[in-house]
Formats: sequence, C-alpha cells, structure tokens
Amino acid sequence: MTKPYLIAIDLDGTLLKDDKTVSHYTKNILTQAMNEGHHVVISTGRPFRGSERYYHELNLSTPIINFNGAFIHHPRQSDWGIYHSPLELDTAQNIVKTCLDFNVKNVIAEVLDDMYLHYEDEFITNSFMIEPSRMNIGNLHQSLKHNPTSILIRPHDHQVKELRALLKAQHAEVIDHRVWAAPYNIIEVVRSGLNKAVGLKRVAETLDVPQDRIIAFGDEDNDLEMIEYAGYGIAMGNAIPELKNIANGVTKTNEEDGIAHFLTDLLSLKESV
Repeated sequence: MTKPYLIAIDLDGTLLKDDKTVSHYTKNILTQAMNEGHHVVISTGRPFRGSERYYHELNLSTPIINFNGAFIHHPRQSDWGIYHSPLELDTAQNIVKTCLDFNVKNVIAEVLDDMYLHYEDEFITNSFMIEPSRMNIGNLHQSLKHNPTSILIRPHDHQVKELRALLKAQHAEVIDHRVWAAPYNIIEVVRSGLNKAVGLKRVAETLDVPQDRIIAFGDEDNDLEMIEYAGYGIAMGNAIPELKNIANGVTKTNEEDGIAHFLTDLLSLKESV
C-alpha cells in the first residue's frame, strides 16, 4: 500500500462550490482516499460551528483546524487535546478602541463558538451560522470578558488599506491580520504567529505523516503558509495570484472539482460506482 498522505483542505473557494455544497464527485474521491488509508483534514478560517456539518458530511475521523490555526481539536476524540491560542483580552480591547475610533461599520469578537457584536448587524447575523443563544450584542468594552479567539472588523471599503496599516503600526508584535474575500471584506485579527501551517504541523505530527507527504489545497491569502509548508501545496484554479505563485501546482477551480482531479492523478484514485 502507498504510504499514507495527509490531505488538508480549505473550505470556502476550495472544497466548497460557490453554493457552499460539496460535489458528489469530490466527496466520493475523498472517501476513496480515506478508504486507501490517507488522512483528510479540514483546515479553515471558519469557527468549528461553521465547519462541523462538512466534517460529518465527509465522515472524517481526524482533528480539525479552525480559526486559521488558533483552535485545533478532535471532534471524535476528547482525549486528543484542545489547542486554543486566543488574543489577550487587553490587546483585544485596544484593537476594539482603535477600530471604533476609526468609525468602522462594526467590530465582532469570537470566543470559540460564541460571538460578540458591538453593534446590531443584519449582514453579520444573516451571514454567520450561529444560534441566537450564542450571540451577544452590545458594547464590547463591557460585554467581552474572555480572551477572544479572533476579532473581526467590518470596515467601510475605503478604510481597509489604511486600517490595516494602522493595526500593523500599533499592534504588529502581538497580532496577525488578513482580509476575507468579497462579499465580506472583513479584516480578521488573530494572535501573532498563528496560521494554518502551525495547525497542520501539529496534526501531521500526531498522525506521524512527514512534511513531504502532506497535500494542501487552498485559494486565499490565509492559505499561503499552509500551501508553502506542504510537500504538495496546490492552489485552486480560482485562487489569488499570490497563492498560485508560491504553489507547487495549480488544479481546476472549486466549481470544477479541482481537489478530486488532483488526488485522482497523484494517488491513482477512481470514483466508486
């Protein structure tokens, strides 16, 4: 048997089609890969609540990487460990103040699967998968009492570049930040030094898979470190140019089953009837 590979898959724009579903073909090929002894791991910027349905839909039995590496756990093995690396509360509150002084549309703090919104925001509440009981709306300086996993900033479009420069100037030593793709245009802030490669390295070590047998698929700038780290860092056909430039290869788009086509060739898989 071929030595097992670790297959790391981003969700949005990678595994998921534009309608946020997984195609039958891709799901079938991933199942074949697991039946052959390979490991499939979700590595996403989403919180667990936003990725849990896909974890179970693919019938995974591996750890999962959420919040771009800030939260890693094993949904089926409680004794595997929980790795949570949140921002310090003081740092988070300073960032909140910076953003509110900048007059952004909203600032949101996520503490694992709980969400805190500074302002009521129909766009956020309609876009994020969260139970009403886990959503808190009100002054973050008063409501946020725990170290947040991430801070999400919803700026006006013309503010993005200037605000990111300001965050870098004021908080560069303690935070990293990225911008979500349209239609969100949200700036996500996490603790410095965290990225998907950090989470992937931890998972690979527990599964005893060396770096040269890691295959990673992604499409956006939060996938850069993971694609660079993996032995096979593969950009989707719809990926940003910066990711394609550093990738080992480019596959078809998320609408064209890019993951399945690449794995079929590399691992000699075929769709079951």
